[in-house]
Amino acid sequence: MEREKKYSEMTEAELKQEIAQLKEKARKAEQLGIVNEFAVLERKAVMAQAYLLDPADFTPGEIYAVEGAPGTYFKVDYLKGVFAWGYRLNGSGKEEALPISLLK
Repeated sequence: MEREKKYSEMTEAELKQEIAQLKEKARKAEQLGIVNEFAVLERKAVMAQAYLLDPADFTPGEIYAVEGAPGTYFKVDYLKGVFAWGYRLNGSGKEEALPISLLK
């Protein structure tokens, strides 16, 4: 049995192909009204997209808008891998991690 590759082990082309497949599966799940599967597939696509970005392009201390959440901003305290750790402005103030692909 062949093990599935981790996103961190995939090439750029493999990641782009994986993202396209995930988005297509998510579209079909949405059409069929399978909300849970749609949400999981969308989250997987977001994670795969994070591996296409360079964490060095994101600066601790900076504030970024959150993709898909209009009016929501996230202040980055530090980065670990493809995750930005920090907190949402006007949020609960609790530390959380977001994939860097959600920051714009």
